[in-house]
Amino acid sequence: MSSLKQKITTKDAPDALPHIFSQAIVANGFVYCSGSIAMHPETLKIVDGDVAAHTHQCISNLSAVLKAAGSSLEHVVKVNVFLASMDDFKNMNSAYENYFGEVKPSRTCVAVKTLPFQTDIEIECVAVLPPTTGKL
Repeated sequence: MSSLKQKITTKDAPDALPHIFSQAIVANGFVYCSGSIAMHPETLKIVDGDVAAHTHQCISNLSAVLKAAGSSLEHVVKVNVFLASMDDFKNMNSAYENYFGEVKPSRTCVAVKTLPFQTDIEIECVAVLPPTTGKL
């Protein structure tokens, strides 16, 4: 009997806390990515820069996880963005708009009180698997 869900792990994105959560789970044709902050996968430090630079790093991390799962940014159907301040909304969008292909995914963006490592942004997403991946 095969598992109904598959854990996705890649060294091309910051490690998850394995006893708490996975970088992503594949189930029923979808990839559910955990939230990503602007942490560099090798240094495990928040990258320098403003919220736009942090947005690029978050999406780069998510892209690596999606690739490990057999999907990509172009297959993302839902994104949730968490900002420490809605004052960063415009600058986040200036970076965000460069991703996800021509048909942008649905998205929610909310301000939250605190994010891990006191960063200014966290992004999570759900993607579909292309029909040829053969994954769960």
